Amino acid sequence: MAREFELKPAPSELAGEGILGTATTINRRQFLRYGFNTAAGVLTASLGMLGFAAILLPPGGGGGGDLAVQFWAKGREDEAWYGAKHLQPMTKADFEAEAASSSTGTAGAAGVWNGVPVVVNYVSHSKYAGSPESNGKARFQFMEGYDETGKYVGHFEDLAEADPRLMPSDDLIMVFGRCTHLCCIPGWQLVSNSFTEDSWTPGGGDDGGTKMFCICHSSRFDPTALEMNTNRNRSNGATFNYAGIRRAGGPAPVGLPIIPIQLNGDVIEGITDYVDWYTYCD
Repeated sequence: MAREFELKPAPSELAGEGILGTATTINRRQFLRYGFNTAAGVLTASLGMLGFAAILLPPGGGGGGDLAVQFWAKGREDEAWYGAKHLQPMTKADFEAEAASSSTGTAGAAGVWNGVPVVVNYVSHSKYAGSPESNGKARFQFMEGYDETGKYVGHFEDLAEADPRLMPSDDLIMVFGRCTHLCCIPGWQLVSNSFTEDSWTPGGGDDGGTKMFCICHSSRFDPTALEMNTNRNRSNGATFNYAGIRRAGGPAPVGLPIIPIQLNGDVIEGITDYVDWYTYCD
């Protein structure tokens, strides 16, 4: 039997649409079909670009069984590099073309995957992996993780060895787009400051740019620093270890969980095996 998760009450503007009816629980299959249908806002752009978004996510990104990740640029059509691609499937070629104009070889975009807010980042890891980390060219780093109390949790590679799909696929990585601080939505904004400028420093710390920046309370996350960490469901207290990107600074206690991806041709698709990791806001 599919595991079920408790739902928050639907926002009033969606409650009358019959999306979830009177159901108060959701299982994995329903999650993929309906998404969370949450009033939401997310943003990312080519790292260093300015902008913001306040959006209402549609139900279930493209229908049951459609695992493609779609660009989300509502309200930012004239600002984001992907503004003309709103609700089009993301492709690796899109990110490669944008990253070519970045001094760090990176690009990022807001998206929606089955109604869930996501952020996809491209890092030219395969191109720069053999060069010194100090040269400012970003690459993925596989790191040890520590929980919010400072206790050692484990290494990212401990999880990746068990499931290699957790490794960045084709220089791409996707994360769940709700801040681990207070589950803020809307929440993501890239602004002109030292955290989001087009620069890169190794180590996953709070120096250098190419950080994801949460506009709500200024939490920062490094999409190149991959770790194991632990979080908990806020309703029932259930804890879980997960693979994610590192919290670099601000009030967020831990980093953001990864949604593993695969390429279908050139189209980016999400893999559905780790839904438990995205329930910390329930």
